[in-house]
Amino acid sequence: MKKEQNKNTLTGKIDASSKGFGFLVRDDGGEDLFIPARDMNTALGGDRVVCVRTGRNRGAGEARVVEITERANKNVVGVYRREGGAGVVTPDNARLGSDIYIKNDGKNGARDGQKVVAEIVAYVQGRRPEGVVAEVLGYPDDTGVDVLSIIRSCDLHEAFPRGVTEECAVVPEFVPAQKTAGRKDYRDECIVTIDGDDSRDFDDAVTVRRTDDGGFRLGVHIADVAEYVRHGTKLDKEAYARGTSVYFPDRVLPMLPEKLSNGICSLNEGEDRLTLSVIMYIDNLGNIVRHKIREGVIRSAARLTYSNVAKILEGDETLRARYAAIVPMLEDMKVLAALLRNKRTARGNIEFDIPECKVVVDENGHTVDVVKYEQLISHKIIEEFMLACNETVAERFVREKAPFVFRAHAAPPAEKVQTFMGFISALGLSYRGNVNAPQSVDFARFLASLDGSVAGVVNRVALRSMSKAAYEPKNAGHFGLAAPYYCHFTSPIRRYPDLMIHRIIKDYLHNGDKAFKKYANVVAEVSKHCSEREKSAEAAERKVDDLKKADYMRDKIGAQYDGVISGVTEWGVFVELSNTVEGLVRTENLPGDGYVFNADLFRLDSPRHTFKLGDAVRIQVAGVSGDRVSFTLA
Repeated sequence: MKKEQNKNTLTGKIDASSKGFGFLVRDDGGEDLFIPARDMNTALGGDRVVCVRTGRNRGAGEARVVEITERANKNVVGVYRREGGAGVVTPDNARLGSDIYIKNDGKNGARDGQKVVAEIVAYVQGRRPEGVVAEVLGYPDDTGVDVLSIIRSCDLHEAFPRGVTEECAVVPEFVPAQKTAGRKDYRDECIVTIDGDDSRDFDDAVTVRRTDDGGFRLGVHIADVAEYVRHGTKLDKEAYARGTSVYFPDRVLPMLPEKLSNGICSLNEGEDRLTLSVIMYIDNLGNIVRHKIREGVIRSAARLTYSNVAKILEGDETLRARYAAIVPMLEDMKVLAALLRNKRTARGNIEFDIPECKVVVDENGHTVDVVKYEQLISHKIIEEFMLACNETVAERFVREKAPFVFRAHAAPPAEKVQTFMGFISALGLSYRGNVNAPQSVDFARFLASLDGSVAGVVNRVALRSMSKAAYEPKNAGHFGLAAPYYCHFTSPIRRYPDLMIHRIIKDYLHNGDKAFKKYANVVAEVSKHCSEREKSAEAAERKVDDLKKADYMRDKIGAQYDGVISGVTEWGVFVELSNTVEGLVRTENLPGDGYVFNADLFRLDSPRHTFKLGDAVRIQVAGVSGDRVSFTLA
């Protein structure tokens, strides 16, 4: 389709309706434009397009697609239905905007009502796109089909290609002696891993000791994944394509095969492992005064768990006796972590008080419980050490003028800050800070000053006002952490940006800054790609969590619970229970009628009733459909 040249030409992404029409979500941030079905020109939801304003019917608010620059929907997950002598696939994603027509010889054995993956093979003007069934997933009620459908729809993958597994087959199970030559030997130090009880891969290990000047020496040792995943190999290309590991309650889709992530790249207790190590010297005020980055070799002294470390620091006599040689170091870790945390708090680190949960499933993938995560002192220790390491690495390579993959978090947009200010003003609260140039420290102090029931609701709105963190080729700092320099360095087993950074650093350690040239034209594309893969992974994790939470509520129809309004829309209010399960009370099920939605104040008002974000309500579970839970007021 030839692009029309017009001063009213606009680019953007299609947001489609199942009724055939759509909207142009503009790249320039302007008002969305309505696109009638007749002017969609085969575009589907998610496609990137060029449009021109048409001015018909809706004046300046209407447009026509004149060019499709990028198709977003090669494969579509949906339900296959027979239609005459052929069939159609109705997408799970209604925003795709169209069914997919399947000829009888393209159904690949699919049966009426089954979930399938349809591959689009032709776009026909004025008609539904044509496709073939590429994979039959099973009936919607079959065990595992719900999660598998999400995996396919988010373009995620379970199995590794044959070429990748063949490359992994030759990876050694143990570190040969010659591989340790030229590396800094840390095997005599007391280095430990601290992870979850059910963790199987350990890519970070830590050690702390007091220094003669009253400060601390902190060592963060990260698995040297780049030593085994070399640039340009099939293993590297697959890791890049995945971009990140994806975590579901009943399974993990790893970025790297298990032989690496649970084997030679896992810092297992008592086994020699290669690392990229950052040694930081920290004064008694929490300032990192100098550091070293080395290729190292370690031998973990102990595989500790968050729960056991917390118990040790709380005085558990049995565990303290069992780990007597390590207890003094753990005590020093507690002190150092507090110093680092206090320093972050003072500079303006924003702490959001938003509950998180863990979905517990049985061997069949059915949800048996939904429980809140408990933040232990041990979690905080590791968090502080990893943050310090990430900041140190980022600052070092900004100063080296290296091409890099940074983790950027911009200040919130002015319009979102204005909305937040209006919301808290309606609550009788005042914010002391520059609204036009928001500072982390102002947000942090304001949120820390809140207490009681208002704290939770204000935290939610504040979080919604924040920008989304992303990977960038230029350092822009991290607003939420109030960190002028930040990157992701500490998880190369599960994040490709970390692996890319390791590769750059290792090259620099061997070849100096002349190594940087080869990465100058790479980091921008890596940053963009990894940000996109992260979004897909997060969307999949969120969808599966919602699905599993809904599964948990399926046998609780009619039960009553106390909850808090966690979201307000024109069609109803979302209510969150204490275990983070969320459900919708539709407007028609609220008392009275005549409700008006106030988006800026997050509230629904009628002549007699008001429902707003943060209100405590009692609900009754009314129904469960797919990943959605519906409530009524009790």
